[in-house]
Amino acid sequence: MIEIRKTTLRAERAPLLAPFGFKGGFVDELWQTRVALADETGRVGEGLSVQSVLWSDAKVYEAWGHDRGNAFMRDISRHALWAVEGARYDTPLDLFDALLGPAREYAAERWSGAPLRPTFALNALVAADHAAWALLARRRSEARFVELLPPEYRSSLAWRQASLASTPVVSYGMSDADVEALLDEGYFVLKIKLGSDPERDGDPEKMLAWDIERLRAVHRLACVRETPCTRDGRIAYYLDINGRYGTKELLWRLVDAADRMGALERVMLLEEPFPEEVRESVGDVPVRIVADESVHGEEDALERIRLGYGAFALKPIAKTMSVSLRIAKLAVDRGVPCFCADLTGSPVMVDWNKNLAALLPPLPGLSMGLIETNGKQNYRDWEAMKRGHPIPDGGWIAEERGAFRLGPEFYEQSGGVFRLGDVRPVP
Repeated sequence: MIEIRKTTLRAERAPLLAPFGFKGGFVDELWQTRVALADETGRVGEGLSVQSVLWSDAKVYEAWGHDRGNAFMRDISRHALWAVEGARYDTPLDLFDALLGPAREYAAERWSGAPLRPTFALNALVAADHAAWALLARRRSEARFVELLPPEYRSSLAWRQASLASTPVVSYGMSDADVEALLDEGYFVLKIKLGSDPERDGDPEKMLAWDIERLRAVHRLACVRETPCTRDGRIAYYLDINGRYGTKELLWRLVDAADRMGALERVMLLEEPFPEEVRESVGDVPVRIVADESVHGEEDALERIRLGYGAFALKPIAKTMSVSLRIAKLAVDRGVPCFCADLTGSPVMVDWNKNLAALLPPLPGLSMGLIETNGKQNYRDWEAMKRGHPIPDGGWIAEERGAFRLGPEFYEQSGGVFRLGDVRPVP
């Protein structure tokens, strides 16, 4: 049993290079939280997270704005940590369960609007959950991540990928030259953000028209490129609608437009077309539909499988590693592909995602797993963040022609994520 004797939390602002557009809005900075958990032996585990209020619940962002929304999420984290001081538990998954109730209760008390999306509390608990895994590693003589998994998870998460495809994001404001630069660097899976609100009036017809033209512009640039890294030798597209389409009819019109322009056969993934309350079957749509924000646990995952969703975007850095492990096991056991998606994470958080993505089967269409990462594109101080990584020169840190190479050192070091307390934060 592990006993939590002391908890600490602090938050810092991380400015972005330019406003980052998604979910019909824009953000120009992201708050980073750092949590430390000390046990009864004096060992300390540390974890990081990035707070994304707009992604977690756009209602909070619209009602309270950036600063108040971020302060709200930080306070949820702090309250949950206070609630578990003195708690005893066996595994990080058990501690997560103890954190979740107080986090949700406090959030519901403070928020007076429509019910908060469950992702808001999950995002608030990421740093604490990562700290719990790091503390367990400290107690087990610096054990590797795969050795920390409960026995019932190990047979499902048995892959050891040598490479992971790295997919950058094509956000609303990116120019053709920006997209060309990504292709020149060798990226072979592009995550294209759709669901824009081009005139800020909420008109779905204008949104769809913008989305179709956005896909057409990217396709025009990418369709002339070849790659040895996909099964068909073509650049692949990963479309992310972020729950912005209110009806299936809009989705079909996008799919039809993609087919007419010759882009549909390149669409490897299409993520979250509908708001999570829209429970439409998608089994008849001729692309692999991905569930992300609509899945907060195993029950949601099972429901999405029944609705025909064909993949899950796991988010250890947005919904906690503990929740992601539970969803991953359920999906892999049922033959549903998974990959790890970003939340504009720091270099350390990207390596948290790699630890899980490396254990998953290859994604259909690729000979390797997939991980989204866009922090390098968006943070103003990315290079300083890299210097704050416990192993900044690790061979797995930087992409090579659109992929991360995971040698034995990566697995031995667990990407360095458990050594966060070995380095001082970079100002």
